Amino acid sequence: MTDRISLLGVRARGFHGVLADEKRDGQDFVVDVVLHLDLAPAGTSDDLERTVSYAEVGADVVARIEGPSLDLIETLAEQIAADALARPLVRAVDVTVHKPSAPVGVPFGDVSVTVSRRREVPVVIALGANLGDAARTLDAALDDLGDALHDVRRAPFVTTDPVGGPDQPRYTNSVVVATTSLGPAELIARLHAVEARHGRVREVRWGARTLDLDLVQYGDPVTGDDVVSDDPALTLPHPRAHERGFVLQPWSRVDPDAVLRVGDAATPVGDLLAALDTSDIEEL
Repeated sequence: MTDRISLLGVRARGFHGVLADEKRDGQDFVVDVVLHLDLAPAGTSDDLERTVSYAEVGADVVARIEGPSLDLIETLAEQIAADALARPLVRAVDVTVHKPSAPVGVPFGDVSVTVSRRREVPVVIALGANLGDAARTLDAALDDLGDALHDVRRAPFVTTDPVGGPDQPRYTNSVVVATTSLGPAELIARLHAVEARHGRVREVRWGARTLDLDLVQYGDPVTGDDVVSDDPALTLPHPRAHERGFVLQPWSRVDPDAVLRVGDAATPVGDLLAALDTSDIEEL
């Protein structure tokens, strides 16, 4: 991730330190915050809602510096990082807390602590192919995603009849449950790049394909921090996932407690699956 917002030199007076006079008299602290996020949506739309207000971030920093006394600036840095990552668009943050008046006992220029923290968001990705060696392609695609995904769990492969479109071979499908530090738009771009690498073309709607990678869900609907979007370039959750047995069945195998947002409700995948005819699904 290369996009960032840097807010440097935020200064306020706090009462952090282990010594009695530090807690009594206080001293100035200086904080640098570097937010890592995808700025392309804001840059292309000129929409304030698609970026992060550095004024609000600065206010959060000052509130932490002026807040309850802490012994360690390491703890102060952790709190500031957690505040930044609580903002949905922020994927990672670097926080440096400077303590220029620290009681070091020797001549010095500065004392600082830096922490780097990254948000890991749960994601669900559906994989499918029905041209060539489909199972091998799906495994290769997962390898190609590389460090875009962490803590990856892949469901067993299943074969299913095609839904809609022209006559074509049965599909091989699977579902991956993982976490990512990429934003949703970045992750979708990565999925499309892997599809293209494996010869995916979009000439016939619901036609046969060498590889199909769909971002089904980004975030956790149980806690309410999942991304909901009707933007044609970023439709989340996947609008037809709740009616697709070839998504729900393998998903339930890899995560029996899975939940999918359907409208305003977070619905157990098992309940959705029970309402579908899955007689065409065969596990490999």
